[in-house]
Amino acid sequence: MPHKKNEPVNRLIGRMPRIGIRPCIDGRRLGVRESLEERTMGMARAAAELIQQNLRYANGLPVACVIAKTCIGGVAEAAACEDYFAAEHVTATLSVTPSWCYGTETMDMNPLTIKAVWGFNGTERPGAVYLAAVMAAHAQRKLPAFAIYGRDVQDATDTAIPDDVREKILLWAKAALAAGTMRGKSYVNIGGPCMGIAGSVIDPQMFQEYFGLRTEWLDQVEIERRVARGIYDPEEFVRAKAWREQYCKEGWDKNEGGTFAHTREEKDAEWDRVIKQTLIIRDIMLGNPKLADMGYAEEAMGRNALLGGVQGQRQWTDHFPNHDFSEALLNSSFDWNGIREPLILATENDSLNGMAMLFGHLLADSASVFADVRTYWSPDAIERVTGWKPEGPAAGGLIHLINSGAAALDGCGAMQDAGGNPVMKPFWDITDQDADACLAATQWCPADTGYFRGGGFSSLFETQTEMPVTMVRMNKIEGLGPVLQIAEGYTVVLPDHVSQTLQKRTDPTWPTTWFVPRTTGTGAFKDVYAVMANWGANHGSFNYGHIGARLVTLCSMLRIPVAMHNIPESRIFRPHAWSAFGTEAAEASDYRACETYGPLYG
Repeated sequence: MPHKKNEPVNRLIGRMPRIGIRPCIDGRRLGVRESLEERTMGMARAAAELIQQNLRYANGLPVACVIAKTCIGGVAEAAACEDYFAAEHVTATLSVTPSWCYGTETMDMNPLTIKAVWGFNGTERPGAVYLAAVMAAHAQRKLPAFAIYGRDVQDATDTAIPDDVREKILLWAKAALAAGTMRGKSYVNIGGPCMGIAGSVIDPQMFQEYFGLRTEWLDQVEIERRVARGIYDPEEFVRAKAWREQYCKEGWDKNEGGTFAHTREEKDAEWDRVIKQTLIIRDIMLGNPKLADMGYAEEAMGRNALLGGVQGQRQWTDHFPNHDFSEALLNSSFDWNGIREPLILATENDSLNGMAMLFGHLLADSASVFADVRTYWSPDAIERVTGWKPEGPAAGGLIHLINSGAAALDGCGAMQDAGGNPVMKPFWDITDQDADACLAATQWCPADTGYFRGGGFSSLFETQTEMPVTMVRMNKIEGLGPVLQIAEGYTVVLPDHVSQTLQKRTDPTWPTTWFVPRTTGTGAFKDVYAVMANWGANHGSFNYGHIGARLVTLCSMLRIPVAMHNIPESRIFRPHAWSAFGTEAAEASDYRACETYGPLYG
């Protein structure tokens, strides 16, 4: 069935971050500078074109670059560039040059911008010499910057951007835009800590200093107030209800015949209720001008929330329907309003996992899938329980990713690319067939009333395709601050009887993904068991593709150390100064550098 394709839009207050291109030049006049003007500005235009043609913001809008009005040959032009960029909302700068320049006189001195320098590798003019000199200046001034330098020498007249330079510019730019997107936005807590889950005990100072995010709180009674007083768009509710009845088929009821089973009338009322809860949670985060027309101007404004979380258990779910439907639909790339950007909403208000989800979405562009990192199944345990000996990718065991129905529907793996391969897509590439396939692969089972006395509905699907994915978790360690864990790997498909047997040992009404991380034979990735044993919390998030390198680069920008990862060293790109903290153990040097520089906004 046709689904409206929403146009890319900035849903939040504040301009999108821009990348500023700084063409740096040898300031000596009467022949030297004049001979370099066009070549230097040409490098700037080429870098801007590369970024703008290959990247989008996660909301689908085209990325905007700003080029300094003149080449920068000294302090005065550097100041003029900074003044211009401040008015253009530039949050990251790429300085480019084919020649020698005056390092400390031309460098970006703004402590809040994320910096990179591309020095042309040519012999006629020493752009690489400037790169080395200005990196030394950045290190001395405590202004870390990324060094971009081509492996092969180019002729001075060669205007092509080599593949290795292209890769580094785009890796840096995507991560820098993610960091800039967070600045000045909000995380909204709807409720508070959930069942003793540490991740839902939010640290507002950490969110401010590391991410530039403000934290907002609302008691969950605000949802009930809006339901009781009709503070939601009644026309949208009617449309959403009709869409739900068409696309969200109700699954089997595990409570049937039990003491706490709900009647048909109760379930119908719960369906209406969870739809209203979904509208209200979205309106709390983003606002809704329709509410102002209804006389609720304050509620219409929202909280400018880039992400948020809902407490749910237990005070809410012991009485009201759970938030599984809301979390699953808002985190997905489609609903009754059509195909659109996912909204990041953390189950159980696990703010740290919400940040992992946000990082993944901003870097992969597609939806993030929230899950419990529930169980490591060893090959012997699988064979003992099911009679099937794991083989292929699952031969070394696997990790069961499952949560109470809150996973984005994109995670079912039913979308396909042009070649028929299973994927999770940015919303602007999702087709009607993709959305239909995800909805058809999902059932909505009445919630286990032992867990959720107020009822509700959990999304049920199984990821029955093999896809490259990256599992992510953010943790907060007292005395250290935030750290990130990254595990690149693959979803795997099990024989039906094996999968069903294993699922029934947990809760077969919840969405399941079988995950196998890529192991290295050493450390936290010695084997699949080691990954599970070293994981820092009960939750994680996964995104389509192997985005570990982007995550590492973003973390270095924010000064967040990476506690464990399985990314090849050749793909790691951090600020140049990181190598000065030791190269024997890159993980340890990352910790030392992050401690030295401190949080970006601290």
